[in-house]
Amino acid sequence: MEYNYPCKKDTGFFFFPIAKVHELIGVGKCSEMDVILDLWIHAVYNDSSVLGSDSGPIVYYRDNTGNPLTSFNELGERWSLSKASVSRLLKKLEEKEYITLISFTGKHGSVIYLNNYLSVMFNISDVMIDKEEIAMKMQLPIHVPEEITIEDSASVSVSETVTDSQITVTKNDSCVPDSHMKFIVQKVAELLDSQGIPCCHCSKTRYILSPLSACKDIFNTFTLNIICPYGNAAYRFELSVSPGDESAQKMPAVAEPSALKGGE
Repeated sequence: MEYNYPCKKDTGFFFFPIAKVHELIGVGKCSEMDVILDLWIHAVYNDSSVLGSDSGPIVYYRDNTGNPLTSFNELGERWSLSKASVSRLLKKLEEKEYITLISFTGKHGSVIYLNNYLSVMFNISDVMIDKEEIAMKMQLPIHVPEEITIEDSASVSVSETVTDSQITVTKNDSCVPDSHMKFIVQKVAELLDSQGIPCCHCSKTRYILSPLSACKDIFNTFTLNIICPYGNAAYRFELSVSPGDESAQKMPAVAEPSALKGGE
């Protein structure tokens, strides 16, 4: 890893050598403590080479891909457990608030964040994990709530911070309905707000989404302009969106932002 964080503690299983952890879990069926040890030893935080690690301490098994996504089958093979046992164990750890488990649809897999890791290891405040934010960062599907599935629901407010009246979707020939696009803009605004862009916390900011490519039933590209009414710096991003498995006629309940880039 290309970083280090000083830890004031000098005892605890989190100093267990990684090579010894691999030996331990390779002996046979892992106990719950073996699994917790494996998760903590492989936690990565704020490493630019690991997707999603800037949002919180994420479990990454250092396979040189930079992708922390895993599956219950892979974890079962790693821990010598059945897929059902892995599912039950992770659910138990989540109920005890040891971890935050984020599972995505289809064959995308899951990511595991460790709760209380930062406070235990480094005596700093822990962070909240938002599933939609993680989905955008990792270019995975965002699930639009069922109550926002009708295209003519333009009057519905999509957020307490960003309201429907602040968002304009111009000439939308996309396969993704306007209501879904406004929901995605709201989630993008929340993400940018958390990253320190002050305009995204202002109730007077305008968000204008303009298409850059025509609907091809697969992939749509938009320009998202964030306009400050007080004349401060404006921001511009390129947002790429594709619908989920359901057809456009059925108004898909999943919209996938495959990229968010730019910013001026």
